[in-house]
Amino acid sequence: MSRNSKLVSQNLREEIAKELGVYDTVKQDGGSWANVSAKDCGNIVKKAIEIANRSVENQ
Repeated sequence: MSRNSKLVSQNLREEIAKELGVYDTVKQDGGSWANVSAKDCGNIVKKAIEIANRSVENQ
């Protein structure tokens, strides 16, 4: 998840991870996203896209 990490803010990524129940893994690893599964990273990206689409629709 680090390659394009600047596309999604750290705060948004953490909030989505908390919502999806993934943040505990990140917290246990001292803030590293290395042990978050590809599936979970994909779900985080999917949720971020949904949020972005809603934001655009509301403007």
